[in-house]
Parts: sequence; C-alpha cells; structure tokens
Amino acid sequence: MPDSVTQTFNAHRELLFSIVYNMLGSIADTEDVVQETWLSWTARSRRPEDQASSVEPIENPRAYLVRIAVNRALAHQAAISRRRETYVGPWLPEPLVSDVADTAVRAESVSMALLVVLETLTPLERGVFVLHEVFGYAHTEIAEILGRSPAAIRQLAHRAREHVQARRPRYEPAPHVRQQVTERFLAAALGGDLDALLEILAPDVTLWSDGGGKSQAAGLRPVHGRDKVARLFAALAPRSGKGLDVVYRRVNGDPSALLFAGGTPYAVMVLDLTPDGDQVCGIYTVANPDKLAHVN
Repeated sequence: MPDSVTQTFNAHRELLFSIVYNMLGSIADTEDVVQETWLSWTARSRRPEDQASSVEPIENPRAYLVRIAVNRALAHQAAISRRRETYVGPWLPEPLVSDVADTAVRAESVSMALLVVLETLTPLERGVFVLHEVFGYAHTEIAEILGRSPAAIRQLAHRAREHVQARRPRYEPAPHVRQQVTERFLAAALGGDLDALLEILAPDVTLWSDGGGKSQAAGLRPVHGRDKVARLFAALAPRSGKGLDVVYRRVNGDPSALLFAGGTPYAVMVLDLTPDGDQVCGIYTVANPDKLAHVN
C-alpha cells in the first residue's frame, strides 16, 4: 500500500472518528466502523496497475471517506439497538476523556447531555443532525452522502433540530462555572452533606446511573426530583464515598469528574447545569467497567 494512501486516511481519521462517535455513542463500535472504512479505502486505493480498468480514481478522498463511514455507522445501528434491548438499567454514551487543562479540545465535541438527547432521534435524523449542526455539512452534501434528495434531508434536519431544541437549552454555562459547580457537588455527594445537596440540585434534577449490571448503580431507572436524588447520594456516601480519588478532566468537552478506587476507574460523573449555571439539573454517572476501558 503506497504511503500516500495511509497518510491521506490518517489525515481524516479524527474527523471520521468524531462523526461516527457522535452518531453511535460507543468508542468500540466507532473504532470498528473506522477500521471498516480503512479497509474499504485501501481496497479502493490500490495501485493503478492492480485495479480493473473500470475503477475510477477517487477525486475527493474526504468526501469518499465520510460517505463510507456514515453509511457504515448507520449499518451498525441495528446491532447496537438489539444490544440495548437487553441492557441492564439506563444506557449512557461511552465517555470521551481528555485533559481538563487542554485548551485545544475540538469544537465538535458533543456534550454527554446532548448525546443522550440524540439517542431519542431516529438513526437517519441523528446522522443528519450530526453532519449539519455539528460539522457544518450543507444539506446538498448530506444528500450525496446518504443517497437521498436534498428535500428529504432538509425535512430530516428540521425534525431533528426541533426535537433537540425542545430538550436542550441554547445557553451553556462557561467551563469555569461548570468546573466550580462540579467540585461543589462532588464535595457534597461524597461527604453525604444532605443540606448542601439540596441547595445545589435543581428541583427537577434527574440522575442517570449506568452500571450495565456489572457495577453498583443507583437503580434500573433514572431517579427524578431533588429530594430523591439528594437523599440517595447522602445514603450512599458512607458506603461508596470513602476511599475514592477524584480527578477532574474533560468528558465530551465539559469539565467533569473521574472517580478512581485504588487506581482503577470507578465511575465517570458528568453534570448538566441549569442555564444560569447555579444548579445541577442532570447527573450522568457511567460506572460500567466496559465503558471505562479507555479511562486512565
């Protein structure tokens, strides 16, 4: 395989990973799709003397790679949906962790809260939303990628955008505000401080706890309401709050908390804040060890 073929693919690998991850919410499945895209790319990019005369050269490698990756991701959706039908408890996306001090976090990072909302879209709606709203692809470009008419793509984009806007605030608190609130919440939660928890939690807060049946979780369903969530953390603190080390990192672009027990990843906790940034309206806790394999 010529070096140029590998170099071209590697130049677009992060873009492909980002698009597919935002469509699937799973690092393992994303890596599978990227690998399949690589195999398709190498098969299509063989030396001219090794190709049939009817094979046309690839004029736009980026467009070709994105089209292959997006359609492979859509093909994976059926298997992913079947796995989730038997998943124990709430399912949350696999966290993408980076250094909290890293100022070069890519702009296309999609928050955990938004990924949860995207789970409620159809696969096609989600693909169109990710390509258009996150990566800036025009409707005509998406139509070529998905093999549909521009009118159909515009309709999908409109439905997806309305659905997301109805569930996600347009204003996002500044990173330093999110960092401060996350630290305050962790201190209250791990210390079992009920009064502090009641103060920092919004009245309609919801807790999603993803243990996958393999780790301690808050229950098989999301927990709603300030009183229930606060009392749950206050009750768990004496048993699970001690002996945990907290490290603050970026998870899907947002300052968040990583909890370690004896150097082993215990949980990733991401908070969703009210638009004013004063209170916590959503808590996403990923404790399934399979989803923490990339955490260090």
